[in-house]
This record gives sequence, structure tokens and C-alpha cells, in this order.
Amino acid sequence: MDLKKDIQQQFGKNADSYVSSPIHKDGKDLQKLLHMAALTGNEKLLDVATGGGHTANVFAPFVKNVTALDLTQEMLAAAEKFVKGNGNHNVEFVKGDAEKLTFSNETFDIVTCRIAPHHFPHVHLFISEVFRVLKKEGQFLLDDNVVPEDDGFDQFYNKIEKWRDYSHFRAWKKSEWIRMLELAGFEIEEWHRYEKTFNYDSWCNQMKLPNEEKEKLTLYFLDASEKIKNKFRVKIESNQVTSFSGEAIVLKALKK
Repeated sequence: MDLKKDIQQQFGKNADSYVSSPIHKDGKDLQKLLHMAALTGNEKLLDVATGGGHTANVFAPFVKNVTALDLTQEMLAAAEKFVKGNGNHNVEFVKGDAEKLTFSNETFDIVTCRIAPHHFPHVHLFISEVFRVLKKEGQFLLDDNVVPEDDGFDQFYNKIEKWRDYSHFRAWKKSEWIRMLELAGFEIEEWHRYEKTFNYDSWCNQMKLPNEEKEKLTLYFLDASEKIKNKFRVKIESNQVTSFSGEAIVLKALKK
């Protein structure tokens, strides 16, 4: 199947669950993104792959206006209901592709993208587009799941994510993100790594993983090496996975 259609299908049927997802709505990374931004209140902000609208919602009171963009119409509808329900009326919701933005050069002061680029099949195009639509000295605030530098850990994490969610493309290494951004012309000003703990049942159920596949995925976790179980803090009770940990990066890059 076409990956973009996969994304629309997955997020279309799970739109409401993303709005209410604790990791998406309550993550400490949201406040970190806001804290890292240099804001005067006059900024035009683009939130790429807005999802449930959580990033747009947090930034809206502190900037002039927000353009919330997403590939999936159902996600936009859910996000608009959430954001406007919180009293933020300076947000415009636009359907669009992160890898082919329909905005003029140097339109925005800030571009944000949170917990989404691991779905993008051509992440280099996304980075290039962000650079293009940002004004000079513009800020790119990125937040996404990443993988450890060890290739074995990388392969394990990306395999379980793809197993759970067929619209997942790749979680990148921290070093890969820094390299890609610098090669595109950005300068990394600040970055943080933080750990994320996933409740296994909620993690599977969010994407409506069929029980048969969930059982197979559980066996894959159980059969993993002790090195992998230790790295990902896999918790097992009565031969069932209860939780595991991943990691994410939050960074601020400037267009110079």
C-alpha cells in the first residue's frame, strides 16, 4: 500500500484516541518545546502534522497565529474541536503534506513538529521544506521518538513500532537527526533527550492492533535478548508485557 494512504487510514480511524492519548496531551515535552521557543507574541507559527492539535493548542496563546497542518481530514476535525474548545481562535486548520508544503518561501517565524516525523517516508524532503518556509533566523522545534545508536536496538524498536502501526516508517537515531538538519542548513541551538514509558496494552490498543497480532508481538518481546529487555526496560508479569521504555529528542534548530 502507499504509505501516505496508510497514514490517512490509520490516523483517520484513530483520530479521537490521539486527542485523548496521555502521551500526546500530557507529555512533559510540550512544556519543554514552549520553554525552548523565543517568543514575542508576534510570530506566525506552522505546526506540521498537528495530529490531535496539542502543540498548536499550547502555542496559540503566545503567538500571533498558528497554521495547523495535517494529512488526514479526520485528524484536523478532531484537532479543531479540541483547540477551539480550549478558546484558541487564532488557529487555522489546513490539510497538507509535510513533505510538500504549499506555502511560500520564508512565510513562518516558527515551525513545530511533534511525535510525527517517524511516519514520513522522505524525511529529507520534510526538513528541506521546513527550511524553505522559515524566515531567516526562524526557529524549528522538533520533537520525535528516536532510537539508540546501537544497530540492534534500532532494529528492535523500529520493528515493534511497524508491527503495531503499519503507517510507521522509521524512528531515526539522534546522530542522524543532527546530521540531516545540519546538512540542510540548520544550526542546532539546543537539544534534550528524554525517556518515555509506554503502557503495553494502551500502546497496542491505541492503534487497534488485532488480538492475534498483539499475541505475536508479545511473544517477540518475550523472546528478545536480555540486553534488549534491559535497554528498553521491558516489564513482564505472568508472561505478559506490561510496559517498556523508549526515548525521544526535543530540539531547537535555527535557519541561519
